[in-house]
Amino acid sequence: MSNLITGFPHDGVVTVNRVILKAEYSVDDLQERVAVLCENVKTYHSETGFVGGFVCLNRGDISNEGSTIGKAVESDLKGKEALVITFWNSFEDHEESHRSETFQPLFQNVLELCENGNEEIAYDMLWSGAAYSPEEARAAKEAKATYAA
Repeated sequence: MSNLITGFPHDGVVTVNRVILKAEYSVDDLQERVAVLCENVKTYHSETGFVGGFVCLNRGDISNEGSTIGKAVESDLKGKEALVITFWNSFEDHEESHRSETFQPLFQNVLELCENGNEEIAYDMLWSGAAYSPEEARAAKEAKATYAA
């Protein structure tokens, strides 16, 4: 396992929240509320199981090279759907963070934006990795050319 998320243990837990913005809210609203929530988690839970996270926004592109369900050109959720992905030492650490008095009011502020309510799913990490450096990529290609069947 590579250090894609520094300090993330090999048996850590990844949580994924899917947010679909209500029409009356903007991405700026989402960024502001999630930033305040994430700062709270970093401040109060970095020593109790939080390892890191990120938020990403649906940009609208659908990969026709990586999709097997037709040839759509653009996602209907472009600019409206975001994923909040967090990394934890354990699921228990994650659950404890959500019971925090400082967390809950900020979490409710984010939920106000959500058309879809919220369902947060936890996953066990199976693999993560960063790209090879140019030197590592050359060595990997040479090894494959020499030893791959």
